[in-house]
Amino acid sequence: MNGKQESLLYIFLGQDILSPDGASRKDASLAKIKEQFIPKGAESFNLDVLHAKELTLKSIQEKFLSLPVKTKKRIILIKDAHALKDEIKDFLLKYLDKPFLYLVLILDINQPDFKDKFISRISGSAQVFRFKEPPRLDAFILSHSIELKKADHALSVLKQLLDQGEKPEWIMSGLRYSWERNSLQPLETKKRLKALLTCDLDIKLGRLNPAFALEKLVINLCGFTKLKA
Repeated sequence: MNGKQESLLYIFLGQDILSPDGASRKDASLAKIKEQFIPKGAESFNLDVLHAKELTLKSIQEKFLSLPVKTKKRIILIKDAHALKDEIKDFLLKYLDKPFLYLVLILDINQPDFKDKFISRISGSAQVFRFKEPPRLDAFILSHSIELKKADHALSVLKQLLDQGEKPEWIMSGLRYSWERNSLQPLETKKRLKALLTCDLDIKLGRLNPAFALEKLVINLCGFTKLKA
């Protein structure tokens, strides 16, 4: 791993999802992580739940230096981590170069800014749990152009997104989210998801340049016939 220690970093990305019985999926994910690292009865000594807006650089440094009690690991959960101060974000990025082996860090990013370089960089070192991602205006513009079968405009919007540094995975995620908001028939949804999967594989397997793969996706989507409910 290039001489670096493996970090125990998890990211809860997006808004919480409640099951029909009202149970929180984020709470369920946290429970699984606690079960993996903290034995029963030791939670109160080895779990800190912090809120980003209340944190200072000094306070988080002190929490990081606290050692686990009667176990090998301790967990720090930072809620609303999208609101962390810039100096704390810088500290966390440097921390990941040499993380503490006893510390499990969870960042709950409820309102991700898809242009935030901090989120982009830290996600590469984390295990990401995806929840409900908020709608993205740019993705809706692109999706709306596709719905109207305006391929030229859709390709222009796509180029602007790429020129602004948007990652292909965020663009595809935004499209998928916009489809979930629309009332599409199952066959239409299946066709779109299949096209999305093909694009994703073309990029990940290096079969196509990411920009070209996305252009191909947009053209294909514009060619689909929208089925009426």
